[in-house]
Amino acid sequence: MVDIKSRLSKEEKKRLLHLLGKKDLCLLYKGSVHGFKANIFHAICNQQGPTVVVAYNSSGYIFGGFTVHSYASSGAYLTDEKAFLFRLKGKEEKLYPLKIPVKNAGQAVYDHSGYGPYFGAGSLVFLSQNSAAVATNVNAGSYLFGAEDLHGNDQVLLECEVYRVEDVGEMMEKPWRTVNWTTGERRELMSQIAAFKPHLNSVPQFRVLFLGPVGAGKSSFFNSVKSIFRGYVTSQAIAGSDSTSVTMQYRTYQIKNENNGKPLPIIFCDTMGLEERQGVGLAIDEVPNLLQGHVPDRYQRNSLGYVKCPSLKDQIHCVVFVIDGSKVEILPDNLGEKLREIRRKSNKFGVPQLVILTKVDEICPSLGENVLDVYRSRTVEKQMQLTAERFGFPLCQIVPVKNYSSELDLKDNVDILILMAVRQMLRLADSYLDDFPLDKTSMVDIYSNS
Repeated sequence: MVDIKSRLSKEEKKRLLHLLGKKDLCLLYKGSVHGFKANIFHAICNQQGPTVVVAYNSSGYIFGGFTVHSYASSGAYLTDEKAFLFRLKGKEEKLYPLKIPVKNAGQAVYDHSGYGPYFGAGSLVFLSQNSAAVATNVNAGSYLFGAEDLHGNDQVLLECEVYRVEDVGEMMEKPWRTVNWTTGERRELMSQIAAFKPHLNSVPQFRVLFLGPVGAGKSSFFNSVKSIFRGYVTSQAIAGSDSTSVTMQYRTYQIKNENNGKPLPIIFCDTMGLEERQGVGLAIDEVPNLLQGHVPDRYQRNSLGYVKCPSLKDQIHCVVFVIDGSKVEILPDNLGEKLREIRRKSNKFGVPQLVILTKVDEICPSLGENVLDVYRSRTVEKQMQLTAERFGFPLCQIVPVKNYSSELDLKDNVDILILMAVRQMLRLADSYLDDFPLDKTSMVDIYSNS
């Protein structure tokens, strides 16, 4: 058997495994070695289980497609809800991996001996006319994409490789973050949060700004925190799913500790969702005004109420990016750039940031009933690493959570993840105040307690 070597670099393979999750790769077919012929492809790759096709063109694009089904030269369409196309690399290094999920699962893959890997009803066909080329039909309907985005409109291939995708198991033997999943830990976290106090008396409560794409779960996170301290599932912020933001104005929310009726030391600041299109959703040029405290509660774009001289207590002390963890790899490039631009603006003002990855039960369905294994899940770890690489965050500033959405009763494990996220916000916000001198009342407190 010919000894063939993968063209993928170590970094490119890492990116591909990010898209595939909990997998390993075994190279089966290489066009430059075996020949760019459909019959050879099927002779080698039939009955191999899940496979991924990786193609390379002279424009610098690396792209392909994945299916969970074995090829069998059946002459029929394969129904595959998990199939997807992808761009691993573009001509420009700033292009991040792009994942294009199947839209018509009934025509995900066409398995015919006369064709190479054939995705959709002609959406993307490899080894077109038994040559080193692909054929593309963006209007076929099974996958929604632009040819320029996928392969730069360059359909001539330098190489085409097919890998068997092997399962390495969803759960790690040991968790990579240690969490005490007990009712006592839940109570302790609630107590820590309720007792947390800014070390500057001029700042009675931390203000935390929530930003993120439409539908990521900003408002749902606030409602979930409120539910924990209320003692039952409830809501205040408008939450739900829509094609545009359901939050239409800047809102600030406080939460009271039901044990003593006192507000928590944190004010949640909610904004319109970020959208891919320009001119809709939160405008990036509004972010500096939000950070500096110029924007009051219930403020809508172009309305009255602009705060000319905000004090330190009115400013934002921590920014939280809320991202749907199940959609990190398919986040549009334009939306990803908006998030990175906001991060740059926040860094300019020295405001610390945290990422909340929501919907861990959609990242890893086995966590749907119990999130106790969240830090053993390879898929969750993969999404966190991908988020870190794409947006430049250290892993210690990324936390996974599951918001309350369909549940009617609280669950300790869900609460613990949410409370750990809130505690981290408080710690980061307090570190922001380190850059400001102690006020007189704070100095008195220090001397009186010494």
